[in-house]
Amino acid sequence: MKLPNKKTKEYNSKLYRSRITNIQKKLKKGEIFILFAANHKIRNRDVEYKFRQNSDFYYLTGITEEDSILVITHDVSGMFCLPKDKEKEIWTGIRLGKEKIKSMLGLDFSYDLSDWEKEKPAILIGNHTLYYFFGENPDRDRELITECRNLSERAREGKFGPHRIEHPNFLHEERLTKSKEEISLLKNAAEITKLGLMRIMRESKPGMYEYELEALLDHEYLKYGSIGGGYGHIVASGKNACILHYVSNDDILKEGELVLVDSGAEWNYYTADVTRVFPVGKKFTEAQKTIYEIVLYAQKNAIRNSIAGTPFNEVHEKTVRFLSDCLREMGFLKGSLEEIIEKGTYRKFYMHRTGHYLGMDVHDVGRYFLEGKSRPLKDGQVVTVEPGLYFDPTDDSVPKEFRGIGIRIEDDILIHGKNPVNLTESIPKEISEIEALKA
Repeated sequence: MKLPNKKTKEYNSKLYRSRITNIQKKLKKGEIFILFAANHKIRNRDVEYKFRQNSDFYYLTGITEEDSILVITHDVSGMFCLPKDKEKEIWTGIRLGKEKIKSMLGLDFSYDLSDWEKEKPAILIGNHTLYYFFGENPDRDRELITECRNLSERAREGKFGPHRIEHPNFLHEERLTKSKEEISLLKNAAEITKLGLMRIMRESKPGMYEYELEALLDHEYLKYGSIGGGYGHIVASGKNACILHYVSNDDILKEGELVLVDSGAEWNYYTADVTRVFPVGKKFTEAQKTIYEIVLYAQKNAIRNSIAGTPFNEVHEKTVRFLSDCLREMGFLKGSLEEIIEKGTYRKFYMHRTGHYLGMDVHDVGRYFLEGKSRPLKDGQVVTVEPGLYFDPTDDSVPKEFRGIGIRIEDDILIHGKNPVNLTESIPKEISEIEALKA
């Protein structure tokens, strides 16, 4: 695959205008959608975390400035944004300003952010339903609820404000199915992830620290224009692999142990999500090979089952059944297969789901159930497939050679009829491929 251009992608006004228009078409008269951009988060004292725009806001606008507010109704759209300010721009960078944003997005109105308090009542009045992501910011929730209550007290003037707040599921439904352009971005993220993972497979060795591998990942991602990982890197050697969201990454790599790396480069707001497991030294032990091959077989089956029309949960249920049967045959679980599944005793070794949606967020948006039933997979969706097995290092009931082994193998799958497309297929995962790299 050709590596992505390192230059900043040009702003696509047409794309974002069309997305705003699509939202307008979903709104009826008397309905209003308000979306807030992200704000800077404090790391410590007056130091801020690196800014990353809210995914929903970026999806609709492509604007990476903080603190803006997007307003959409069925017939108008507008934004409140940071004002042009020469003194502040010297310190924190050039701002777009309301006139440029209005022109870029083809908006009907634009205001400076400082006008929000003054204009807010006029924005809300006459609308009975407010679409808004309630629960993400308690202060903002209180602000909007208070304003809606204040407007309801003006009924004698023949005026009213929203009396109902709804979750904007329609936006997340838009994001759930990926366009050709979005799939291209995910492919770029996958290709950069491949370079990082293959590098640490080659260069890892006993005596290194987990954070050294993390540094190599970051170097490779940034080298090719990614902003870094789409989530915190998991670099878990030895028994640390049995901690599902291990992020300390400060242990030493030891001969005879495995390293589980769960990481994904983010490219232009779209992230990969890949897990690979490889030996610290040059070879898998026989016990490690046994568990690895079981998980790999389960993963390949799950990928084959990820076809359009299959209920999302069915992929997980079949994976659970296969892994449970293997654990039973090896003596790790007792009882019949049906008892093991009904009682959930398999969760001692497999405690997470087999996959999730992927896109702008590593756990991307979209409902998994519709009317109480598992949602069928649909063309254009991208999901992860990531079965695993984990053997508690302190469990004396497990033979010693298996204790502390944690295996998870994860790829990013595009749903495409009856032929799922593995976007991360070229990242080595066969034992022979991995040992060849290590050699």
